[in-house]
Amino acid sequence: MDCCRRVNPFRACSPLRGLGYLMLAFVAAIVAVSYYAVVVYTWGPLLLGGGGAAAGAAAVLVAFHLLKGKVHKNIVLAAKMASRLVVIIVLFVYTFVETVLDTLVLLPYFIEFFRDESRRSSSPGDIAILFITFGILCPRSILTRLKIVQTFIAVLNLAFALSLLCFIGMHASLVTSNTTSIEVHERRNSVSWKYDLGWRKNLEQVFGTKKLLWFLPLYSAEDLHNIGALHGLEFPTRSDAVA
Repeated sequence: MDCCRRVNPFRACSPLRGLGYLMLAFVAAIVAVSYYAVVVYTWGPLLLGGGGAAAGAAAVLVAFHLLKGKVHKNIVLAAKMASRLVVIIVLFVYTFVETVLDTLVLLPYFIEFFRDESRRSSSPGDIAILFITFGILCPRSILTRLKIVQTFIAVLNLAFALSLLCFIGMHASLVTSNTTSIEVHERRNSVSWKYDLGWRKNLEQVFGTKKLLWFLPLYSAEDLHNIGALHGLEFPTRSDAVA
């Protein structure tokens, strides 16, 4: 019996860490290729070329780098004092905005690519092959291959944005009901959830009362003093809760 107690079944799951590292590498690859498609190839030359398009290119590049760098840096710094839930939600939101921005700025090139291919009377199968393989193995010009890269990155960012939207929706549902993913089943078995104080109070228990600080994420000194849930030590409950 003692030997069975010493057995740790979770050791069998340790190889799954390799899958996690693979997913991190995949996300890093998306970021790197998106940076190349948006900054180096698409909007960087417009900025350097000057003219009327330079102002729009500058606005896109500033927004892109703010979402890439400073916002994420602030989130990491705020993680030392804020709850991890706020950090995760805000990180999801800003990453979603960034992927939507990538999709929108590459959308004209996506439309142009398929319009050009339709004029060449390419079959849907040929277009799919070009799209999936980035045109590397296809006898096309370098310019066409770069357009294929732009098209692929636009679709990839759109898919990534939709998946992040699902994550944001799930976490928003949990926060507004003041429920964790583990407590969802327990809540279904109760008439009224004792931690559900109403969606407004539930949001304040996670983000604080100062709405201007919700997307940084930071807490005011007043909220840190008055809201015990921000420290993870005290969670108010409903007096009329029925199990």
